[in-house]
Amino acid sequence: MFPSSSGFTFSASSLFSAYASLTGILMLLKSIFHDFVPDQLRSYFTDLFNRYFTPKSNNLTVIIDENFGLNRNQVYDAAEMYLRNKIGPETERLRVGKTPKQTHFTISIEKGEEISDCFQGSDVKWSYSQSENEKGDKVKRLYELTFDKKVKDKIMGAYLRFVVAESEEIKRNLRVVKLYSRDVYSSDDDDGSAGGGWGCINLEHPSTFDTLAMDPSAKKKIIDDLERFLKRREFYKRVGKAWKRGYLLYGPPGTGKSSLIAAMANYLKFDVFDLELSSIYDNGDLKRVLLSTTNRSILVIEDIDCNAEVRDREAENQENEEKFRGKVTLSGILNFIDGLWSSFGDERIIVFTTNHKERLDPALLRPGRMDVHINMSYCTGLGFRTLVSNYLGLDGLNHPLCEEIEKLIDSTEVTPAELAEELMQDDDTDVALRGVISFVEKRKLERSKPKDKEEDSMCKEVVKKTIDDDEKQSGKNKKKRSGKRNGRGKR
Repeated sequence: MFPSSSGFTFSASSLFSAYASLTGILMLLKSIFHDFVPDQLRSYFTDLFNRYFTPKSNNLTVIIDENFGLNRNQVYDAAEMYLRNKIGPETERLRVGKTPKQTHFTISIEKGEEISDCFQGSDVKWSYSQSENEKGDKVKRLYELTFDKKVKDKIMGAYLRFVVAESEEIKRNLRVVKLYSRDVYSSDDDDGSAGGGWGCINLEHPSTFDTLAMDPSAKKKIIDDLERFLKRREFYKRVGKAWKRGYLLYGPPGTGKSSLIAAMANYLKFDVFDLELSSIYDNGDLKRVLLSTTNRSILVIEDIDCNAEVRDREAENQENEEKFRGKVTLSGILNFIDGLWSSFGDERIIVFTTNHKERLDPALLRPGRMDVHINMSYCTGLGFRTLVSNYLGLDGLNHPLCEEIEKLIDSTEVTPAELAEELMQDDDTDVALRGVISFVEKRKLERSKPKDKEEDSMCKEVVKKTIDDDEKQSGKNKKKRSGKRNGRGKR
């Protein structure tokens, strides 16, 4: 028995009976509501009930579908790429995949999983879901982004732009750099977009700025220049210049010019277009081929001084124009790298290489065409330290033989390629380093001998010339004396 404030008492059985009666009435009303009330009216009453009796949420959820109309949704792809780096230890289910073209695994969250993120002090939540249509033959994939309504403008604006930008950076870091040439066919996994007869393979050159046998300060200057170039899009636009940069790599063979180009490509994740001018028919063909290259790329023209097709402009002006038909001329190259056609793309780097800088026409060397001149000189002691680290896996400062080698290297002319070959001769560190000492001493002796011979030869030439001059002068004097005697006889 349960007493009440009004003096009535209720038993448990009476309460249960009242509850059962109320439940029955509600079930009857629900049945009548579904059976006799039309669907549209029933939906109206349901929405009205939810509007007034369901507590309002402070969150807003944005749906990001896989497709946007008939096109692929860029925001969906950006979210999928961005969330790969946000997967935490609390995630329970993941999807993993890999195609033959990829060198890495693709990881993404599974249906129903959630990932939390924070942007400028505001928390957001990502979740992945998918649903099938009624026929079950088409899957709809989407991401749901949930956040507080108060930060709607920030999330819908700055945050989504940030997600897209971060995804592009992730893709650049994961992409495989391509090496394009007009002398090869594209591989089966070519996903490049270059035309104009370019074929490509994956650039698998392992060279990086860390492994380059260059002076550390020289490497830093190159890296800083590349970084500054990438960040100055608006600057180039403001000053009215094409967004490109020209480099001239000059120096003896074996000093690492090709390795530096590979290091630049691996650092920037730029494709490389290797252009052989001998394969180009004329200036028109050159223009067509260069226009087919892509943005964010490095155009390489090696041994520019050895291309007979590139004539100096004075010769072009003096010779008959008929002789230059069907040839690539210096004017044609200059017009493309610094004329109206130079603005055909963005983020372009042009690299010329030569073993003899002095042979190049001054018109090629000026800023705007070759902006940065990099002297790829013989190896230095600091460069040798990098080689020792690469090939022997040790710090040159901690080995007694390295100091002796560095002094020898600084006093003679030897290329990084020659030193690298010597370091590969033996697996024993001491044996390899002694081999380097022997090689450098021999090279130093060889370098000094031709110089001595040259000096001896020059001395002999001077002596011979002096003797010849004396003999000639003596002959002239004899003729003069003979002429004078003949003259007196006639008189």
